[in-house]
Parts: sequence; structure tokens; C-alpha cells
Amino acid sequence: MVQLLDGKATALQIKEEIANEVRQLTAKGMRPPHLAAVIVGNDGASQTYVANKEKSSHEVGFTSSVYRFSENTTEEELLRSIEFLNNDPDIDGFIVQLPLPKHINEQHVINAISPDKDVDGFTPINIGRMVLGEDSYVPATPMGICTLLKRYNVETAGKHCVVLGRSNIVGTPIANLLSRKGFDCTVTICHSKTKNLAEITRQADILIAAIGKPEFVTADMAKEGAVLVDVGIHRIPDETKKSGYRIIGDVKHNEVDTKCSWVTPVPGGVGPLTIVSLMENTLKAYNRHQK
Repeated sequence: MVQLLDGKATALQIKEEIANEVRQLTAKGMRPPHLAAVIVGNDGASQTYVANKEKSSHEVGFTSSVYRFSENTTEEELLRSIEFLNNDPDIDGFIVQLPLPKHINEQHVINAISPDKDVDGFTPINIGRMVLGEDSYVPATPMGICTLLKRYNVETAGKHCVVLGRSNIVGTPIANLLSRKGFDCTVTICHSKTKNLAEITRQADILIAAIGKPEFVTADMAKEGAVLVDVGIHRIPDETKKSGYRIIGDVKHNEVDTKCSWVTPVPGGVGPLTIVSLMENTLKAYNRHQK
């Protein structure tokens, strides 16, 4: 029988653990951790995501700041703001919400973030440290997936994990993390140029769908008894919903779930853990800065 990797419930549990730690810190007269977010333009999904980060920050007792810039902000203006945040001793970590408008070079912006405050784990230095197995800020979504697998005691040692997608934000880092000591998976990365894709995904004991295509993974792509992690999140029109849309993932869950041993729901699976992982990274940054 299929069991849920419940990200929502796990996130609530971790938030309470973080909130307890913050209460202990402030009871000693220390300031709470401070997370800032930078957002450029009016992208709806980005606005929602930043609002959720702000809400979660307040729930765990963090100070939260949001720096909003117009769509036509120049790269130079944005880089000056990042320099300010890098040097502000009261800010423990900050994120720059992606995507940025097309006239701004995202990599220039990411490279300008101090690795010490890069709680998204996107700077080359943090990615390099992660790949080498050194202490680093791990990107939030891969970190959330690892947390779910650990908290539910999903067996990973010696298992074949197939990752669909090779992005720097999810696919590549999760492949690296799961191949490490502690998880000990044998990992295959698949992408748009992979041949015989279904043949490979059917070999997966753990299948991670991070390909960015709605309901891409169908029943013929999953092995009986597989662990299925769906990273995708897509809005599709649905007139029966009050909002006018519903959320689906990269997996056709009504077909695939019955074949699996564990699955992440969409919504309520990986998403809540992504935001909580950002809170954990911010608390880690705060503790480093207090030393």
C-alpha cells in the first residue's frame, strides 16, 4: 500500500523545533535570526513564494525583510543593494528571488552574494563545498528532499536513484547528495537528451521527478514499489476551483501512485520542505555569526 511522504506535516514539526530554539535565544536577550529577500518585478509565482517565506519567518520567530525593486531596475542598482546586504551585520542570510528580468544577468547577481549569507546555497563557493562534502549551505529543495527521506526512514543505501532533470537548483545537487555517505545511493541523471528514458526510470528504486513538465511521468515509467518524489509544481486552469486553477506536479499521480511504496503529494510534498530548509539554513548562518 502506498504511503505519503507528507511534507506539510514534516515542515510543521521542523518549524516548531526552530521556533523553540529561537525562543531560547531571545529569552537570553539575543536578537532573533534575520532573513531578507530581494524581489525584482511582479512575477506572480515569485510574489507568492516570497510571501510564504515571509510568513514562515514570522512563524518561527525570525525577523524578515523584503526588498522590492521595479521590473526596470538596472543590474548595477541590484548589485549595489546586494553589497549593502552582504555588509549589514544585522542580516544573517538573504535570497534573491529568481527568475530575474531578462536584462539582468542572473549569474552575475548570484556571484555577488556573500557565500557566508547565501542561504539559498546557489553561489559557486557553496556549490563547490557541497560537491566536496564540506560544510555548506545546501540548496533548499534538495535539502528538503533529503530531510523527507531521512524523517520517514526511507531505505536508501545501495538503492538505484534516478533523477529526472539536471538543473543547478534541484537535479544536479540532489544527485550529488544522495550519492554520498549517509544516503549511499547509486545515482543516474536523466535529461532531455536521454535515450530509452522509460527503460531507465523503470530501474529506479527511488525516482525523483524534477523535469519541469506537467504530468510527464506516467505509469509505464515507474517500477513496482518505487519511492516517488515529485518536485514539479504547475498551475493549470480548473473552473471547478474557486481560484480558477489547480496545482499539479511532474507526475501523473492518478496513474503512478498505486505502483509506488512512498510518494510525495502535490501540493504538500516537497514544497513546504523547501521553505523550511531555507529557515534551517538561516538559523545555521545566525549561529555561525554569533561565534
